[in-house]
Amino acid sequence: MKFSLRGSREESTARNDARRAIAMTELEPNEATRASVFLFAFAIFAAGFAAVAGVSTLAGALGAPALVSGVALGALLAGCVRVAPQWERVVVLRFGRFSRVAGPGLYACAPFVEHVSMHVDQRVMTSAFSAEAALTADLVPVDVDAVLFWMVWDAKKACLEVENYPKAVLWSAQTAMRDAIGQVNLADLSLRRRQIDRELQDVMSQKCEQWGITVMSVEVRDIVVPLELQDALSKEAQAERERNARTILAEVEKDISEMFVEAAEVYDRNPRAMQLRAMNLAYEGARDGKGVLLAPSGLADGFDLGKIMGK
Repeated sequence: MKFSLRGSREESTARNDARRAIAMTELEPNEATRASVFLFAFAIFAAGFAAVAGVSTLAGALGAPALVSGVALGALLAGCVRVAPQWERVVVLRFGRFSRVAGPGLYACAPFVEHVSMHVDQRVMTSAFSAEAALTADLVPVDVDAVLFWMVWDAKKACLEVENYPKAVLWSAQTAMRDAIGQVNLADLSLRRRQIDRELQDVMSQKCEQWGITVMSVEVRDIVVPLELQDALSKEAQAERERNARTILAEVEKDISEMFVEAAEVYDRNPRAMQLRAMNLAYEGARDGKGVLLAPSGLADGFDLGKIMGK
């Protein structure tokens, strides 16, 4: 998820539309096709028309009435004998009442008695949606862009329980998104993205279960923050980093001072340790050989091994 800034609502909307258009263009060549269904319907129509035309030709009565009869028979057969792809289920009504769920494969409908109410795709669907100007808990309007993964597991409920189930799913997702955004502050919005995804999935699953739909996951892709909050967020982040740096520096200085106190106590208890420290300082100052070390005469006692060893 990106955490960006916006200049205007129009720019944000145009950017989202362009991104979705590019995504759809990239995915279109890989989508499955229903061309075989239309070819089968055309073949049934052609078979019915050819049968009437052939009989009329043999009887010597080929004319306009025969052609009209051939078209009517072909259309009737094409409407009665149908085929559904593997991923599709067909809801069939008989005299306005639910009759059955047909498919996949070959199925038949009684003419003038049954009709197909809906073709339901049972593959995993991906739907992009957004919640524009959604208010956070601290009343900051943000634009949130997300993707919803869902599928229909009960074609009967999807057809009979809701008028337009794709639209109902998207509207429910937008409402749930606004409710979830309204429960967190702007500063916590990016950090709690995964939690928001899980909360949206749970809410959407409970709501869409009665429609025969399963929500597999919800993923927040983009959060667009108003431009006027850029300076405030930047200053807040800089102040937070400066506070952390000062805290770390104070802790380091405290540790160093405690070490100095411990070293002073050691030097006070054992003068030899102080003499060894003086020797080390003299060595550090003279080891480069680029200068002259001036030291008090008392410092030479530190180089007297006899005095150091107590001899």
